[in-house]
Amino acid sequence: MAPVLVTGATGHVGPLVVAELLGRGVPVRALVRDADRAARTLGPEVALAVGAFEDPPSLARAAEGAERMFLLCPNHPEQVEHASAAITAAADAGVGQIVMLSTIGAETGSPTVFFDQHGRIEDRLRAAELPWVVLRSAHLMANVLGSAATIREYGRILLPAGEARIAMTDPRDVAAAAGEVLTSRVREGRTHLLTGPEAITYGEVARRLSEALGRPVEYVPVADGAALAGLAQAGLPSWLAEQVVAVFGALRAGAHAAVADGVRELTGREPRGIAEFARWARPLIEG
Repeated sequence: MAPVLVTGATGHVGPLVVAELLGRGVPVRALVRDADRAARTLGPEVALAVGAFEDPPSLARAAEGAERMFLLCPNHPEQVEHASAAITAAADAGVGQIVMLSTIGAETGSPTVFFDQHGRIEDRLRAAELPWVVLRSAHLMANVLGSAATIREYGRILLPAGEARIAMTDPRDVAAAAGEVLTSRVREGRTHLLTGPEAITYGEVARRLSEALGRPVEYVPVADGAALAGLAQAGLPSWLAEQVVAVFGALRAGAHAAVADGVRELTGREPRGIAEFARWARPLIEG
């Protein structure tokens, strides 16, 4: 059986997609920068293709002989160019299908740069001469893991989310949806919206984490300027910090407030809620 090529394989979603495919008996090849780190994260069953989005020859080698591709392109100032290079490599190698992880709100020309980038990548994918499926996810529950250090040390989540209601998606549901699409051909040429079962606030996230961890966790809304300073102090590049804050502004405006049926349509079950995610994420937060 030809492998599925998974890009973005060592982040919050990629390893779950890899595990989903392996659990279905599908061989996986992962595009990675650091083979040693990837081997520790993904395990010995995964074939590693060392390369990078900015290195087209390495993309060509990774795509050669792959049956399908899961395209997850990390945030980067040149994200559109990176993803376009991967799409070109897949088309040139005769890959049979690309399943792209995008975001709800993706639209070329959006004032939110991340949404604009995803929209332009979607446009490039739809113009490619190969089958495609787009999975648009709402704000991932896994984003709370970025606050793990402040949760452990201070019992706080400090984010510029205000009182935004967000239909947050469990990353395991994204992986399950991706696994379903990558092992079938019945949904090509479609865009699916993946959300959680309800729109919740970060205050509710904190309450559920309190229950899962057995100690108080408080959500503290912060102003955009304070969030920028905190992200810079944490070591994020200025372009990334600015766009993370911009996304939270879009969330406050309701960009991910609507609940969709994509998880149920693709997997045949209800999406996971924040309480279940909190229990699953406990060891990741506690370190």
